[in-house]
Amino acid sequence: MALLVLAVAGALAGGYAWWQHNFVRAEEWVDLPRTGEARRNPLYVLKLALIGDGVKAQARPRLQLDSIALGPRDTVLLYNDPRTISDKEEAALLDWVERGGHLLLRTPPPGPLDVELPLPVMSAFGVHPRSDRLCAGLDVAGEDPHVEFCRGRRLDVDNLESTASLHWGEPEIGYVFARIPHGRGHVDVLSDFDFLDNDSLKDGPHIALTRQLLDPNYRAGTVHLIYEAQMPSFWMTLVREHWRVWLPLLLALMAWLWRRSQRFGPLLASPAVERRSLLEHVTASGEHVYRYGYAHLLHEAARKAFLARLRRRDPQAAALDGDAQASMLAERFGLSQNDVRDALSTPIARDHAAFRSRIALLMRMRNSL
Repeated sequence: MALLVLAVAGALAGGYAWWQHNFVRAEEWVDLPRTGEARRNPLYVLKLALIGDGVKAQARPRLQLDSIALGPRDTVLLYNDPRTISDKEEAALLDWVERGGHLLLRTPPPGPLDVELPLPVMSAFGVHPRSDRLCAGLDVAGEDPHVEFCRGRRLDVDNLESTASLHWGEPEIGYVFARIPHGRGHVDVLSDFDFLDNDSLKDGPHIALTRQLLDPNYRAGTVHLIYEAQMPSFWMTLVREHWRVWLPLLLALMAWLWRRSQRFGPLLASPAVERRSLLEHVTASGEHVYRYGYAHLLHEAARKAFLARLRRRDPQAAALDGDAQASMLAERFGLSQNDVRDALSTPIARDHAAFRSRIALLMRMRNSL
């Protein structure tokens, strides 16, 4: 026992020494997955930056003009597709911009675009998105050169010189930015807002560009960051984001339907009918008699059945007795005389082998008659 304890202690000491020699304690920073608003709001970092700079900022998924009143020096940034703006919202926004508001829009994202349908707000100022997607260079002093708007549509503006106070781009290839005065306010149309999201706003050129865009009403009112003008449907969110829930439920539903569906033919044997045939009763009775030591009665019944058929088929052999009968039957069935004599004689009690062989021989001779 002492040797076993020493061996275990030595193994533990050796393992501890090996661990200390091969591994060292070290700290490592791991970025955890985003949760809460930081996960669903792509403008969450922008909101925190504005609040940190002393600007009133709110972020919400929809405009909610019926419940939230816009101030005359507020700023509204619509991050998503502007085609989700309704006619009622368009009229309210234009009236608010005329009173001094600042509205920022983007062109529709790449994809099918019906040029015959007017675009909310943009069509009122002669702004037309193009299918071209070309990058625009952005150089900021002290920062590395950047390119922006590579994934967004460029735009054209009717009567650019008289309509837009600021613009960025070329007439031949289209513009990536246009600021259009309207009453006391301004409407900014850009190719894309990709430089504003949580992962891009850490770059110096993106910060400088964002500050310039928000300049007209900066610190004069509240900045409303509308990061999803139209909420996605519940079913699309379930399919895209929560497959870990619906996939097991779908498999469980398919398994239940397969279990409950009608099958072609039985897979299991038909249940036994609740009755016993005459043969089952006879078999059970014979086993009961044999178990309680009355095997000679069974042998006698088999012998009488054989002799009764013998009297009908061969009266001459049935009239004989003893060795004469055994000799004639042996010659008739091709058996030895001793086997026939033993079959016709009662076996010794509890001699199972003799009982089985004699009953079997009697049955075979009876069936041969």
